[in-house]
Amino acid sequence: MLKKEEIEPKNLNWIDTPGKMTSDPVSQLYFESKGPETAPTIVFLHGGGVGGWMWRGVVNILQSDFRCLTPDLPEQGHNVGVPGAPFTVERAADRVAELIRSQAGGKAHVVGLSEGAQVTVSMLSRTPQVIDHAVVSSANLLPLWVNRFMTEGVYRWSVRLFMQPLKNSDWWIRLNMHGAAGVPDEFFPDFKREFQATTEDGFTHMMVSSLNFRQPAGLERADVPVLVAVGSKEYKEMKQSCRNLLKALPRARGVMVDLGPKSSLAAEHNWAMTASALFAATVRAWVTDQPLPGELKLLE
Repeated sequence: MLKKEEIEPKNLNWIDTPGKMTSDPVSQLYFESKGPETAPTIVFLHGGGVGGWMWRGVVNILQSDFRCLTPDLPEQGHNVGVPGAPFTVERAADRVAELIRSQAGGKAHVVGLSEGAQVTVSMLSRTPQVIDHAVVSSANLLPLWVNRFMTEGVYRWSVRLFMQPLKNSDWWIRLNMHGAAGVPDEFFPDFKREFQATTEDGFTHMMVSSLNFRQPAGLERADVPVLVAVGSKEYKEMKQSCRNLLKALPRARGVMVDLGPKSSLAAEHNWAMTASALFAATVRAWVTDQPLPGELKLLE
């Protein structure tokens, strides 16, 4: 059982050990590698609007025993402005599969959160053979009420009105970081850099593809152990998406993440950053076929 201060760390000073950031020539994805190259590989897929840096706390815990790869997805992070087709969940899934073939000997554990979880689901449908174990945290596969109003044009104008003119406003960036994303203050320099680098095309492609992603066909053929996780305070559509995955995947188990009554939807959604010790313990247990942390509840 983890201590409360380990589940909800406060004012962390990350001890960031040296890693290798490079571009994979096959997948055309930038990624950072930490940990022994001979150890089992875990590929961590970030959520929308951030980058591979969001996994820093988790990777710092796991890198002694695993080779941890944290790619930036297409049109995000270090891949902003890199030539290639626009971001889609499916295209990102194929790129990550190529990265695993190129950098991990053809098979790796895959951990995805939010948009990264959608990419993981797509991989389970398209290329399950490259996945050893998977963790799918908060993958929405159902329409949200916002879908009725958010068109490509609306997303483009939101960038023009609320991002580009305010990209140098620390107050506005912090408001978005805390309110919309639940990102802790320790990650402000990373989030600010990401916010400032976001392009109109990249943001629009990301949002349109993610909000319109639905449960793909063929998941019943994914003979892979999959842990499906969702926050206790998340939208009903998110929770139902996770339950639908449990029915579709032959070797899936579902858990509910509850960080306490004072926690928020955003904090539970992004628990890789707000409860990194618990997230790391969960990943370690799942990929090594050990009992999961007692703080997690069964998703029914």
